[in-house]
Amino acid sequence: MSDIAINQVIAQMRTMAAAAGSETAAPDAASGANFSSLMQDSIEEVNASMMEAKSLATSFESGDPQISVTEVMVASQRAGLEFQAMTEVRNKLLTAYQEIMSMQV
Repeated sequence: MSDIAINQVIAQMRTMAAAAGSETAAPDAASGANFSSLMQDSIEEVNASMMEAKSLATSFESGDPQISVTEVMVASQRAGLEFQAMTEVRNKLLTAYQEIMSMQV
């Protein structure tokens, strides 16, 4: 993985952080659809990252000279971290749902 790719990832993270900070606090009727599509997009991105890491590992194992071990390891670690983060978000959502369901009306 080159410095350019790392800089692109950092730029994407900064853009996402800025977008998260500029969102309004008042939910509207369309926010449910936005949340649902956001979750779906996130899951698809994690899946794509995992598939890319698997593809790179397979190419490296088959002896492709253009794939370095560092590239494979970085892709694998990134996919693992993305999956771990997605799992934590799911756990937090599930906990919040369970708390809401256990409230007395």
